[in-house]
Amino acid sequence: MPRGDGKCPPGGSGPGTGRGAGMGGSRKGRMGGSKAGAGPGGECMCPKCGTTAPHEAGGPCSFKNCPKCGAKMVRK
Repeated sequence: MPRGDGKCPPGGSGPGTGRGAGMGGSRKGRMGGSKAGAGPGGECMCPKCGTTAPHEAGGPCSFKNCPKCGAKMVRK
């Protein structure tokens, strides 16, 4: 009621109309929250030969090459 005339602006002002998540809202962060394989743990896997290696924090698996065949690794 910005003008005090008893009329609400179009679109309303109820739940789900603001920009933030509000109380009880779900904000999972940039990478989408708890996805499988996300975070410091996990393994890197070679898509060609299936070799696995432990994931190292600080760099994505795609920066590593497979120790057996030399292909780019992916996150398992």
